[in-house]
Amino acid sequence: MELIASFQVDHTRIVPGIYVSRVDSAGAEVITTFDVRMKRPNVEPAIHPNAIHSIEHIVATYLRNDPQWKDRIVYWGPMGCLTGNYLTVKGACTLQEIYPLILAAFRHCRDYEGEVPGTTAETCGNFRLHDLAMAKWESARYVEILESSPCFEYPSVERTVVPGSGALFHDS
Repeated sequence: MELIASFQVDHTRIVPGIYVSRVDSAGAEVITTFDVRMKRPNVEPAIHPNAIHSIEHIVATYLRNDPQWKDRIVYWGPMGCLTGNYLTVKGACTLQEIYPLILAAFRHCRDYEGEVPGTTAETCGNFRLHDLAMAKWESARYVEILESSPCFEYPSVERTVVPGSGALFHDS
């Protein structure tokens, strides 16, 4: 099987930032997926499940209520590795366009007061798995990174054909 695009990113060199993960076509529609990376994979501790779950709820609510973007938001949710989130939007979208939205969403999460939206047994599949204090701490840390030194370009894994064998060798 061919290695999928997200596994061709050198995870030993990726740093917190915002990256274009993929651009797809769905009929006549273009869909852009962003990697909203909050942690250095395999270097920093992953985001605690309770914290990222609260970030998911707060940021998803923010994005889907933003007057300029709400009709373009397709998906917002955590990565399985718990080092960030994916944002999928309708249309071709650049990092320069999405950066202010992501920054505003995480400032909102950092400053959020009150009950995390959608955290009752009726509105959430795991309503006890939330931690607003840690969500705010992780968001504050990410805002600092986005304001001071965000990264927007993926480090890629080099793919070399092994001479004589035709086999691919993946080197980071």
